[in-house]
Amino acid sequence: MPANTALRRTFAVIAALPLLTLAACGYGSQSTDEGTVKVAAGAEKIDGLDSVRIGYFGNLTHATALVGNQKGYFQKALGATEAKYQVFNAGPSEIEALNSGSIDIGWIGPSPAINGYTKAKGTNLRIIGGSASGGVKLVVNPDRIESVKDVKGKKIATPQLGNTQDVAFLDWIAEQGWKVDAESGKGDVSVVRTDNKVTPDAYKSGSIDGAWVPEPTASKLVAEGAKVLIDEADLWPDKKFVITNVIVSQKFLKDHPKAVEAVLKASVETNKWINANPDEAKAAANRQLGVDSGKELPAAVLDPAWKSIQITDDPLASTLNTEAEHAVKAGLLEDPLLKGIYDLTLLNKVLGAAGESTVDDAGLGVK
Repeated sequence: MPANTALRRTFAVIAALPLLTLAACGYGSQSTDEGTVKVAAGAEKIDGLDSVRIGYFGNLTHATALVGNQKGYFQKALGATEAKYQVFNAGPSEIEALNSGSIDIGWIGPSPAINGYTKAKGTNLRIIGGSASGGVKLVVNPDRIESVKDVKGKKIATPQLGNTQDVAFLDWIAEQGWKVDAESGKGDVSVVRTDNKVTPDAYKSGSIDGAWVPEPTASKLVAEGAKVLIDEADLWPDKKFVITNVIVSQKFLKDHPKAVEAVLKASVETNKWINANPDEAKAAANRQLGVDSGKELPAAVLDPAWKSIQITDDPLASTLNTEAEHAVKAGLLEDPLLKGIYDLTLLNKVLGAAGESTVDDAGLGVK
């Protein structure tokens, strides 16, 4: 079997992984901010919907969703329509949930969105907004790795084969002139696919020498004695690259545009509040992480992690196209046809109404 075919089949298997979620919660039942999520008297359901199901990860790079849930922005915007939440561990499982109709809207990284859209031949999802840039680092054991050249021959963790950080690390390895088989992770560097929840323990045990991971995992490793070797933002023009987007089922977008617009309005309001109140927002995000995972982050992890993330409504579409090119170069994806992956119509409507600058789809929007 040709190597690229095997890799693509492996990617397809990953995309079909079973759904791994926490129990859905609604009407802000995950929130601890009293009074912020009560449905106003006389509020009506939007588009006649009983609920809108929203997915996100328990990562600080999904701060919009964390804070929007915690502070009740989504529930307020949806009126008497219930905001339900599902928390995911990985992008492929969230795409599977979107494809199966288990969620309607989700916060997700660029690589799963690209892969999901490509595998469905452009029929399943649209990216409808931005959420975050940055928040990804290569952190290493300083006793084993002192400089970039020392990464060669070492074991470095990424969250999952084909996920956003895995693709970025494989591309960086290629830029160094080193070779790694993308599927097995074997080569001049050993790429060890490890769930973010397990990575800190793997580092403490010495089974990995470092990790290319999102926040807060990167800062958890630093708290264990690791050092930051590379901040991925430094590898991008203007130090900006998409790490989290907002996606929606195409069917849901077509059938319930008012509900989608309401969620986007809440997203924009949440982002504005986060950027105006960074310390309060950091605390709110951490409270929601505690609700979702059972444990809040200590200040030694939370503070540096939060500083490395930029919250934005802009989906940074040109960088998504670049990330797709990286996946192709790594052999994880055939040259994707991404035209139509974006529909920023409703986002730009919301931004315009709020007096904010509209955003661009880099030529990858719907016709």
